Amino acid sequence: MLSGSRLTVVSAPDDAVILRPRPPEEAIGDTGAAVRDALRFPLAGEPLEALVRPGGRATVVIEPPSLPIPTAQNDPRRAAIGTVVDELARAGVPVENQTLLVAGGLARRLGERDLEQLGMVSPAFARSFRGRVVVHDAEEPGLVEIGHSGRIPLRVHPCLLETDVVVVVTAAETVVHGGPASLLAASGRDSLRAGGAYSLLETSASQGWQLAVAIERELSRRVPVIGASLTLNHPRIGGAARGYPYDEEALERIAGSAFRRPFGLLPSIARDRIIRSLRRELSLAAAYGGPPSVAHAEALLRGVETRSAPLDQQLDAIVIGIPRTTPFLPRERPNPLLAAYLALGLALRMWRDAFPLVEGGTAILLHRFHRHFAHPTQQPYRVFFQAATRLGREPLELAEAESAAVNDQRAIEAYRGGRSCHPLLPFADWSACAPANGRLGAVIVAGCRDAVAARQLGFIPSQGIGTALELAHGRAGGPPRIGFLLSPPYFPLRVSPE
Repeated sequence: MLSGSRLTVVSAPDDAVILRPRPPEEAIGDTGAAVRDALRFPLAGEPLEALVRPGGRATVVIEPPSLPIPTAQNDPRRAAIGTVVDELARAGVPVENQTLLVAGGLARRLGERDLEQLGMVSPAFARSFRGRVVVHDAEEPGLVEIGHSGRIPLRVHPCLLETDVVVVVTAAETVVHGGPASLLAASGRDSLRAGGAYSLLETSASQGWQLAVAIERELSRRVPVIGASLTLNHPRIGGAARGYPYDEEALERIAGSAFRRPFGLLPSIARDRIIRSLRRELSLAAAYGGPPSVAHAEALLRGVETRSAPLDQQLDAIVIGIPRTTPFLPRERPNPLLAAYLALGLALRMWRDAFPLVEGGTAILLHRFHRHFAHPTQQPYRVFFQAATRLGREPLELAEAESAAVNDQRAIEAYRGGRSCHPLLPFADWSACAPANGRLGAVIVAGCRDAVAARQLGFIPSQGIGTALELAHGRAGGPPRIGFLLSPPYFPLRVSPE
C-alpha cells in the first residue's frame, strides 16, 4: 500500500477484504467526436447550435482537474475543452468572443500559465486560443447576486451573465465535483462554504448539490446553459507499476521486487520524482450533453456502475493509504489536515447505499503526519492548527476562529493574489471530514511521526500498521472484519446496507 511516497507491505488476515477498483473499461478513441455528439444530441433541452447567437458571446466553464488523484498526463478534458471552443466557433461565436472561466472555488487561484503547465489545456490550444481567460475570485466585489437558497445568497461571477450562452465542460467525479458544481465553484464564499455533502455519490443529503442546482436554475432563467459531462475510466499506470492496483500479479510483483527496499531508503525527494515519472493514462468511457445537472447525473451514475467496488457487508475497520500529494492543484506535500481530508473527506465519502463501516468502526490512516505547511500556499492551514490548539475542535469553538480567518485581510489578499488558498478552505476541509468522524469510533494514524498533530485532530497516533491493527482488534472486542483500500485513485464503493 502507498503511504506518502513509501510502499508499505501489510500482512492482512486471511479473512480481510481487499478493496480494489475495477480495471479500466474499453475507452472511446475519439474524445472530440464523443463531445460533439453529446452537444448535438443532448439528453434534454436544445442542442448547442440552437442556443448560440451568431456573432454573440460564450462563456466556457471549466474546473481544475484535481480528481482523480494523482494527476494523469493525458486527460480527455483537455480535448473536450478544445472541441467545445471549436463547436462554438463553427456555430458562429468567434474565438475572440469566447471566455474561459476557471472555477476553482476556495482553492488557490491559478495563473493563466498554470493552465498549460498543469495539463488543463493542451499546448496547441494554449497557443491558438485568442479568447479571454478568467480565473474566478470568490472575493471579487463584482460578483452578481442572482437569488437565495434559504439564507445563503447566490452570488456568481459576472462572466456567467454577461454572455449569450454558458457551456460547462467537466468530468463527473462526485456530486460536488463537475457539472452544476462548477457553477457553484464560480460563486461567492458563503455558498462555497455551505456546499458540503454526506456522501459524494448521493444527491439526497448533499447541500452542495442543492446549491449547485439552485444556481443552475437561476442562471438558466437569464442565459442559456448547457453542459458536456465526461465519464472517465480509472487511470492506467505504466512503467514498473503497470497493472497497479487492478491486477493481483502487479501487487505480488511490486511486493516481491528486489528494488522495493532500496526504494524506501531513497530520500523523499527522489521517491517523489520516481513516482511522478510513472506515466498515467486517463481515457474516456462516455460523454453526455444537456443541462449540466442532467448530463452530470447521468455521467456520474455511469461512472459508479463502471468503476465501483462492491462491499457486501459493512466493515469493522478499514486501512487507507494516503498519497504524498494534496487534493488540490498544484500538487504539494499534504499537511496533517489535508491527509485527514484525503481519507475521511474523500475516500470515506465515496460510497452509495450505506457507509462502509459499522457504527463506531475504526479507520486506520497510513501516513507519517508531519506537521509541514508549504509556504505560503498552505498558510491558512497553519492558522487552523493554531486555532484547534487554542480553542478546541468543537464547531462552536471553531466558529470564532473561522470568523477571524474571514476577516483577515492579509490572508484574503494572499488568496486574491494567487499565493495561497482561501482562509475558509481548511474549515471547509475539516467539515468534509465530519460525516465520517461522526460515524467512526476512532481514527488511528499508523506510522505517525507527529503525535501532537494527530491528537490535535482527535486521532490516535500509532508507531506502525501492526500496532494500529492490534488497537482495532481491541476496539472491536474480537477479530474485526478489516478492509484494505488500495489507493490512490480513490474509487466508489457500493455498500450493501444489510
